[in-house]
Amino acid sequence: MIKGLAITPPVLGRISIGRVVEKNGKRLPEKDDQFTLTSLLQTPEGWIKHPLDEQLRQQKPNGKLREIPVMLLFNDPDLNFRAAYTLFDRSNGRPVCAGDGVTCRRHTADGMATLPCPGPSLCAIGAGGKCKAYGRLNVRIGDDDSLGTFIFRTTGFNSIRTLMARLAYFEAVSGGLLACLPLELKLRGKSTTQSHRAPIFYVDIGVRDGMTLEDAIAQARATHEQRLTSGFNQVALDEAARLGFANAAFEEDDEEVPAILEEFYSDSAGEASQDVSTGSTTPASRPQQGQEVAQTSTPTLAAKLQRKASDAIEASPQPSQIATED
Repeated sequence: MIKGLAITPPVLGRISIGRVVEKNGKRLPEKDDQFTLTSLLQTPEGWIKHPLDEQLRQQKPNGKLREIPVMLLFNDPDLNFRAAYTLFDRSNGRPVCAGDGVTCRRHTADGMATLPCPGPSLCAIGAGGKCKAYGRLNVRIGDDDSLGTFIFRTTGFNSIRTLMARLAYFEAVSGGLLACLPLELKLRGKSTTQSHRAPIFYVDIGVRDGMTLEDAIAQARATHEQRLTSGFNQVALDEAARLGFANAAFEEDDEEVPAILEEFYSDSAGEASQDVSTGSTTPASRPQQGQEVAQTSTPTLAAKLQRKASDAIEASPQPSQIATED
């Protein structure tokens, strides 16, 4: 195995919510309220849709793709969904640091180092939105390739928190049979005071429509027995993936980073930027701690509450939901 190269699951396509469009000479994310499956090919107009995108849409009464039937590749939740606080060098597009809030791996002048990770809000080099929570989910769609996956990338805190919780719970209640559960990705929406009550969208994962959790577990057990009979070694597959991810400090390679930066780290001062993977609208600039909200008259109660919420989020060690929400 070549050292320094992360061996990741084979990717057949991408799962996104929205797209990158050109406005006033700038390429900016544009939100959507549905999933889109794309291939790994793109033109000047954007990513080319995967054939499965149209197949799945034909099964929806309104043509909106808001649920995608999926299977997971691994029993270990952390292998299916990897999330970390990540900092990219925007001058050359390479990852600089990735951490979990306790420790991080960082490029330094003396090479790769393991250092304490205080989280984005308290990090000297990651503050100001430079470091974000960043997650990657690999799922199987269809039956054509048993080891091929589609990848969903997100910096949305709602998606990251929800997916981490769901996968941990499903792994627990199924007795470790996460890779055998019939699941589906679901697009959910909500409004909050932080989103100025505009709808924001995030990704959830659950059992397939029409099934109860008990039904899904029973089917997972049957699938597990069939795999054992055929000689399928899930434990060895998980271990191979674990070793592959650990083979490099960072998962992304140089070819992937430019698209990631364009989707999740685009600078659009004074305009609204969206997390393409989650379709969110997030203010590109917001009041910093101690900074007044611009007003044309006496502050209203809503303005006071918004300013208080902004100050509280800025002081919190958790990643800001306004800056990274999906």
